[in-house]
Amino acid sequence: MPFASIRLVTDDVDRLVAFYERLTGQVAARPAPVFAQLGGPGAALAIASTQTVAMLGGAVEPGANRSVIVEFEVADVDAELARLQPDPQDVVLPPSTMPWGNRSALLRDPDGNVVNLFSRPPA
Repeated sequence: MPFASIRLVTDDVDRLVAFYERLTGQVAARPAPVFAQLGGPGAALAIASTQTVAMLGGAVEPGANRSVIVEFEVADVDAELARLQPDPQDVVLPPSTMPWGNRSALLRDPDGNVVNLFSRPPA
C-alpha cells in the first residue's frame, strides 16, 4: 500500500498554504478554495479547510496537534532557517545536531504544527 499524503486541517487555508509554499519553494495545486496540495517524491502534503471534514463530528481539530512533526529534508538546516527568518517564538529547537547525527531545526507553522527541517550527516 503506497503512502499518499499527510493532511493538515485548518481554519485558514490561504495562510497555511502561503507558509508551506514559502518553506518548500513550491506552488500548491489548488483544485478548490478549501483544498491545496504540495507534492514531492513519495508523498504529498495536503492542506484542507475544516469544511472538508465537517462530517467527522469534531474528530479533527485545527491547531490542536501535539503529536505529529511534519519533516522536510534540506541541504543546509542553518541556511534554511536563516532564509525563513521565523519569529523567535515560533522556533521550537534552534539548529542542533541530534544524537543520531541529523542536523535539525524545529519551528511551528501558523497553526502551531511542528515542522522539522533536517539534514543527514555526510556519508
